[in-house]
Amino acid sequence: MSQENIEVVVNQFEGTNARDFAGVMDTWAEDVTLVLHGDPGPFSNRATGKASVGEWFGDWFRQFGGDYRFEIEESRGTGDRVFLVATHHGRGRHSGVPVELRMAYVYTVREGKVSRVEVWAERDAREAALRAVGLSE
Repeated sequence: MSQENIEVVVNQFEGTNARDFAGVMDTWAEDVTLVLHGDPGPFSNRATGKASVGEWFGDWFRQFGGDYRFEIEESRGTGDRVFLVATHHGRGRHSGVPVELRMAYVYTVREGKVSRVEVWAERDAREAALRAVGLSE
């Protein structure tokens, strides 16, 4: 099951890069929850429900130009959880300033749908996410 769950999560990132946001939302459970660990800046650190999570990500993406994309560096699964590290690349929509941000994620996949997304953006993001999923090195 872990490999199938990894594919669900990786496909979600690929859909995002392709700007297939409707397809991405189809991978989410109706009661999906988004949790941001650390300082989310001007954004809320939690959203629940497909519409709220979609709105949160819409607000995020509107901050960047059309070249914003994710590069997956690492992914692995254990049971219903998927650990993933990705670097965000792009430019600010209005400023044109280059953006590169490395984030770690833990996804929970239930019956083939993403039911929970946890995000870490601080410097030790990878280690914090690994501890959360029980895969610390």
